[in-house]
Amino acid sequence: MVRGEKIPKGLYHLVSEIIVRHQDGMYLLTQRDERKNFGGMWEATVGGSALKGESPLDCAKRELYEETGISSEDFIEVGRILHKDYQTYYVEYLCLTNIDKTDIVLQDGETSAFKWLTSDELRQMPRDELTTQRIQNFIEDLR
Repeated sequence: MVRGEKIPKGLYHLVSEIIVRHQDGMYLLTQRDERKNFGGMWEATVGGSALKGESPLDCAKRELYEETGISSEDFIEVGRILHKDYQTYYVEYLCLTNIDKTDIVLQDGETSAFKWLTSDELRQMPRDELTTQRIQNFIEDLR
């Protein structure tokens, strides 16, 4: 399939989403580029669609590096969701890292800013600032 093509009925595309937690307990948020849908909103995940033949974990590693510059092998799968309305199968990961928090490299056209928040700060964000109910549920479980 090519980006933008309609997904044939009965088929789903694979998306990997990654929540990044620093060893100090803070979580990475990125701000969506203004030119994208929901431009300017903060996201608690990075990620995207798998390439043909790519495993969910390999997709997560690639997307994490492309969108943040973080290279990691430390991933924990935290959930799988089939979203029938969007014909999408989401695999969600927690990535643990000890990188220098100022070394984030944003992907042009995807994100415009980043910040690190504690789990308490993350839970206090307005719910319409976080992109999905799945991620909101994960954040609530951080207690």
